[in-house]
Formats: sequence, C-alpha cells, structure tokens
Amino acid sequence: MKLDKKAIDSLLSRRIEKIIGEKEIRNKLASGKKLKIKHGVDPTTPDLHLGYGVVYHKMRELQNLGHTVQFLIGGFTARFGDPTDRNQMRQLRSKQEVMKLSTNYIKQALTILDPKKTEIRYNSEWHDKMSAEDLLKLMSHFTHSQMLERDMFQKRINKKEEIGFHELVYPILQAYDSVMLKDDITVIGTDQLFNEMRGRDLQKDFGQEPQSIICVPMLVGTDGKQKMSQSLGNYIGITEDAKSQYGKVMSIPDSIIYTYFDLATNVKEEELKKIKKELANKKTNPRDLKMKLAHTIVSMYHGKKEADKAQEDFIKVFQKHDIPKDIPTIRITKPTKIIDLLVKNKLATSGSDARRLIDQKGIKLGDKTITDTSLVIKPKTDLILQVGKRRFVKLD
Repeated sequence: MKLDKKAIDSLLSRRIEKIIGEKEIRNKLASGKKLKIKHGVDPTTPDLHLGYGVVYHKMRELQNLGHTVQFLIGGFTARFGDPTDRNQMRQLRSKQEVMKLSTNYIKQALTILDPKKTEIRYNSEWHDKMSAEDLLKLMSHFTHSQMLERDMFQKRINKKEEIGFHELVYPILQAYDSVMLKDDITVIGTDQLFNEMRGRDLQKDFGQEPQSIICVPMLVGTDGKQKMSQSLGNYIGITEDAKSQYGKVMSIPDSIIYTYFDLATNVKEEELKKIKKELANKKTNPRDLKMKLAHTIVSMYHGKKEADKAQEDFIKVFQKHDIPKDIPTIRITKPTKIIDLLVKNKLATSGSDARRLIDQKGIKLGDKTITDTSLVIKPKTDLILQVGKRRFVKLD
C-alpha cells in the first residue's frame, strides 16, 4: 500500500523515540513495496507485559499496511542472553527451556500481531549450524573496542566489574540475524539500538541494503520510576486477567496517565489531545481518566464485557469496600503450604514472588494478614484469601 506524506508523518510520529535511516523508510513506505519488519526477542520469562506491547502495536500498524513481521525467537542467543548493566552475567539456559518459554511468547505476541502477516523464525536455524571457523570469520568484522563502546559495558568497566567474552559476542550474533533475514526495518526498544546498529554495519559488509531502525520508547512501570519489568514487580501482563490488569492500571501515578494512553492504547490522536488538555487544566479528576485508561487497556486484551466487569468490581472493592462478585474458588483437599498454594494457582509467579508478597504484608486470610511464609492451609477453611489489593479467591 502506497502512503502519502501525511500518512507517513502520522505513522512515524506516535510511539517513536528515534529513527535510524528515516529517509529510506519514507521512500519504502511511499513506494508501496511490501516490507520485511524484523523484531527479535529472547524468551527469558513466562509472560510478556505492556512494555513489549508498545513495540508490537507499532508493528501491527505496519502489518495493517500490508507489511510482514518476522518475529524472531532467540532460539540460540536466549541460551546465554543479551548482556545487562548489572554486576552479574546472565545465567545460561538450556535449549529445551528456551523453546518452552518461546511457546508462551508467540501465543501472547499474536494477541496483538496479525497471525496471517507474521512469520515465526528462530535464530537457532543458522547459529546452531555455525562452525568455530564461521564464528571467527563473523567476529572479524568487528573490533574489541567497538563492542566495548556499548553503554552497559562502559558502566561495568567504570565499576571494575567483569565482562565475559561471550557477552561481547552477543551483539555480533544479533547483527547476523539481520543478514540472514534481510529485513527492511527493525522495530525495537531503545535498549537494543547498539546491537541493531551493528546489524546495519554487517548488512553493508554482506552487500545488503542496511535495515532502518525504529526505536519505540521504554514504557515506565506501575511505580512510575523504572522501566516496566517482571523482575521489578512493576509490570502489567498482556494476558493477565482482566481484574488484575484493571487494578494495576489504577495503581499508576497520575503523572504517567498520558504516557500510558499514548504508548499502551490505540486511542485516536484527537482523543489524545483532549486527554492531555484535561490533565493540564486539572478540571477532570485524574481518577476518572485513570478509570477510562484502565477500561481501554482491558478492552484491548479481554473485550468490553470483561472490562465492564473489571470496572464494576474495582468500584465495589475500592469505592464501596465490598468483596467482588463471582470470585473463583480454590478447593483445598489436603494441608497445603501457603507458598505452594499461591504459586500453583498463579496468585504468585514464583516461590520468591510469594515470599515477597507475604513479607510486604500483601496476603490476607479472612481479616488477618499472613506474616508466616511456612503457614499451612488446612482443608475446609471456608475463608476469603486476598492477594494484594485486587485479587480475591475463596478457599473451600
């Protein structure tokens, strides 16, 4: 589909932090040529969150124009992971673990992406076949000093922290993915810019037209301070249940309401301008705008009916201080440790997450706050278990 200048301007304005090769992108979009849009992800956790959604919604916009997304799973690179600026190197993962996690990633990503215009690829297709000689030839395209330019390595050097040899190779392997896929555009978070710039370098060396790069902003988490991350506990999952999604959105600071409308929803530009004005003149209660935001996000992932129910329950619990209707029941048939109960029923993502909730006094049984992580729940409890401020289950 050919686009005129106005349509291209609109496409390249929202959810955009930075563009590399903008002139080339504009020419390609204006030409009507079907483009290959690459996005790579290393499966490291069970679930995707709204921060990933910012990238996927931008790619969906491109799919709606007829372009194809090459959704690249790091079947090889995820085994050791992209380096971080933390003081510890990532733990190595097995191929089996990566492939298992990738199943969840694909399923969740396709709740946003168009399955008919999405190609699922794995970089293990080529990296698993690479010999030591092939790898050394690939590495010869770059220098040690080029790799150390990456900001996260600079931070670790300044702190006198170790950098593994394998960490320096990661950007080179990611760069080679672009060569193998011959993509026209890659859509990424800003944290991946260094690696994808190396992809441009390598494509040139292999006689290809270098990919253009669209960087989307990093979505701040529910704490309003750090980027959304499961490890920080400030995330909203793409496939999280409607009530949890709604409640988590309602917990964000007022200062990031507009950011969430802009990055995490598909409301029209006219509506965005109206919201921005309402927040600026302070005539509208931020809580009302936040409820509208929560309803919009839940509708996107669960439909309007579920969003209406989530909003009803939120009003019931937080404005009327009642327990919501139709809460799920967990049947207890034998004495069960509270930690196991929370994890098994997906009320906590892991044992450590369950302990954190208890330590933070975020679990109630009846009207009592649980403080003992070794507590055993007995059958026939017939009490309400509350997890955080928003989740309720009946123990039977």
